[in-house]
Amino acid sequence: MLSESSAAVVTATLPAVRAHGEAITGRFYRRMFDAHPELLDLFNRGNQATGQQKAALAAAVVAYAGHLTGDAAGLPWGPVLDRIAHKHASLGITGTQYPIVGRHLLAAVAEVLGDAVTPAVAAAWDEVYWLLACELIAREARLYAGAGVPEGGPVWRDWRVTGRARETADVVSFTLAPADGGAAPDFTPGRYVSVAVDLDDGRGRQIRQYSLSGRPGAAEWRITVKRVRGQAGAPDGLVSGYLHDRVSVGDTLRLSPAFGEVDATGDGGPLLLVSAGIGLTPAMAALAHLAERDPRREVTVVHADRTAAAHALRHELPAMQERLPNLAVHLWYEDIADAELPPLKAEVRAGLVEPDRIPVAAGATAHLCGPIAFMNLVRGDLLRRGVPARRIAYEVFGPGMLPG
Repeated sequence: MLSESSAAVVTATLPAVRAHGEAITGRFYRRMFDAHPELLDLFNRGNQATGQQKAALAAAVVAYAGHLTGDAAGLPWGPVLDRIAHKHASLGITGTQYPIVGRHLLAAVAEVLGDAVTPAVAAAWDEVYWLLACELIAREARLYAGAGVPEGGPVWRDWRVTGRARETADVVSFTLAPADGGAAPDFTPGRYVSVAVDLDDGRGRQIRQYSLSGRPGAAEWRITVKRVRGQAGAPDGLVSGYLHDRVSVGDTLRLSPAFGEVDATGDGGPLLLVSAGIGLTPAMAALAHLAERDPRREVTVVHADRTAAAHALRHELPAMQERLPNLAVHLWYEDIADAELPPLKAEVRAGLVEPDRIPVAAGATAHLCGPIAFMNLVRGDLLRRGVPARRIAYEVFGPGMLPG
């Protein structure tokens, strides 16, 4: 809990910090990377280039300060901290790195706000930072222990590529087995792994997270990777491009354990899986799991894509329908001219998803995965239709978060 004296100072200065949040975090990243260039290997350079990373950090720190001072009533901070901790654990973040972040973040606050940062203000915001850091360090330590990562040990394990399948023009699936011959750990549908690659031309290491798209409990893991093509000034995806162009059967990749706070299968009642584009990957893991463990479950799949040909893993849905007799599939394609691909019992509509036409069973749990704007649209409609927020889980590719 924030001390009474610090709470008063943070309350008074929160509007200024909020107003200059992105300037502060932009200065923070420049300071930290100048002093510790090795930390560049932990951060997505695409998100750095577009400003998404600094925006997400600014929003998180400001929102946490508001939470401590009562300025963010109703924000579910437990789940938010779980989400951040799982992301950190998948990157191998350690407790020894938090002092580095804190030092440069607080120095950036002082540089941007200038004389307004008195010793009392600096001390109050230092207290905010360390309350947040200690919560995250504790959660991450529990995650490492649960994943069998020794204290202070590396999260990375070598995996051998055992299969490569072209799913669409821009999507490839890789099956992977532990290079040491050990068993592939079980995982919960909805979890993801980090993949670390060393780029050419001295560009260092980059790490990306990919949802596991295969069946939990299988002898091998599977990830399904979409090539990221830069748009609106954003660069092409460094890691997705590397995986598409350079990785073949027999190669070795470094993977983290499976992390992720969301179970895509919900709590056992009716399940609604809503996805767009490559966001289908956790839904496919959930379907494979249910076909094995709970085949009578009532499941509704809603997926949006550009075309049927761009719909990765679509060919797996007919077999899922045979094994899951209570599975209903609803598809929205922007262009339905090629919708007559391999037979699939589905309702197919043209255009963008119309949330009010998504069927929602009473007592359903929903899992969403796709672009943030898409998930905001669907989530907002589900809330208006009476689905409680606690029964709507989601996964975001990148640093964004949905509103509380």
